[in-house]
Amino acid sequence: MTIRVYDSRAQALRDFEPLQPGRVGMYVCGPTVQSSPHVGHLRSALAYDLWRRWFAHSGYDVTFVRNVTDIDDKVLANASEHEEWWAVAYRVELEFTEAYRTIGILPPTYEPRATASIPQMQELISRLIERGHAYVADDGSGDVYFDVRTWPSYGELTRQKLDDMAESPDAATRGKRDPRDFALWKGTKPTEPESASWASPWGAGRPGWHIECSAMSRRYLGAEFDIHGGGLDLRFPHHENELAQSTALGDGFARYWVHNGIVMVEGQKMSKSLGNSIYASEFLALAAPVVVRYYLASAHYRSTIDYHPGALEEAEAALDRVAGFLERSARVLEDAQVAGPGDGRVPDAFTAAMNDDLGVPEALGVLHETVRAGNSSLDAGDTAQVAVLRERVRAMAGVLGVDPTSPEWAHEGSHAVEAALASLVEKLLADRAAARAAKDWAASDRIRDELAAVGITIDDTPAGSRWSLA
Repeated sequence: MTIRVYDSRAQALRDFEPLQPGRVGMYVCGPTVQSSPHVGHLRSALAYDLWRRWFAHSGYDVTFVRNVTDIDDKVLANASEHEEWWAVAYRVELEFTEAYRTIGILPPTYEPRATASIPQMQELISRLIERGHAYVADDGSGDVYFDVRTWPSYGELTRQKLDDMAESPDAATRGKRDPRDFALWKGTKPTEPESASWASPWGAGRPGWHIECSAMSRRYLGAEFDIHGGGLDLRFPHHENELAQSTALGDGFARYWVHNGIVMVEGQKMSKSLGNSIYASEFLALAAPVVVRYYLASAHYRSTIDYHPGALEEAEAALDRVAGFLERSARVLEDAQVAGPGDGRVPDAFTAAMNDDLGVPEALGVLHETVRAGNSSLDAGDTAQVAVLRERVRAMAGVLGVDPTSPEWAHEGSHAVEAALASLVEKLLADRAAARAAKDWAASDRIRDELAAVGITIDDTPAGSRWSLA
């Protein structure tokens, strides 16, 4: 079955046809490391982690590049006499890395920092000047701008006409020919630190934001590659400008443009001015990391997530149903010494959902249908079918990175809680076994009912009583 991708540039679903058979090159705009990550950053990174995992599961060799913008106006603005801009950038980069790791986002194949590709950026700028698509400001500032009026296709990504566009905020008061022209190189300002400046043919300065991604994607994936991803808020001006400058160079650039939706909080867009931003560290403190991952993955990647109190509890309950079946089935199959087919397959309906523009909500529906069928097979004592369905559940949950039994979600705190719970339950089961041996059915039923009341199910088997979280 063919994977279909919603291409923001075409504004339509398209069959995915890779540039090179069997290979996928993905470039995703990573963080500008100016301040701590928020839940929107987690959601965006997770969307492309899921795309990457699905391509890999489908047999593609994936090269995944996610950059770090470590030189930018905002990074410089957040520096202080106590912490230089590069120290701010590195500290915040580590926060992003830890947040990504915590929710199981795979490390990128390459994670270039903008400051490591300055020569490549300067090369592209020089070529744009030579081609007549860029100019050095004549005010002595050392700024270099992309001349939007020399590129008739400017605006094609967002379907805008040039004269209807807002002015570019880049160096608004310095020598532009058109207010919509955007900066490729920013001449050094007296207020900026000397360490944030590099020599160039146009004078000391630093790159503009947009040229950074064009240079890094080209360096690590080539002049043309398969997928360019990022948040919906990056479509304009960032991605529009990337597309213009790269294609003006003669590059094929990205064949598919993919954008993920934003995160809102109780109907409002997250904003510092509204005081409703949820930082990643705060969000991760509300639930187990696998629950956070499940919640953020459960909405379609292009949709808006509207977070509300109780949402994580709903996700936890859904994931607990998966965990409950996996735990219960593992015990039954161990006792019956029955093995699954061992083929690692996911159901066809799951594949169809994921192939349809990464339809994770529908894929989760297939996962939970399989869990329900597995529980029915457990109740019917059909261990052969349980073995098949258990393997399918683990395969689906593994593709999505939400298998609650996976070692990546294990940590000391959960082991301690599980050990304490197991000790208490096993003691009660021993008391129940003694009551049954003495034919004290009232005591036996009382213990069973007390366990059931707190969500623990008892299965009486020829090998003894087994328990699981319902």
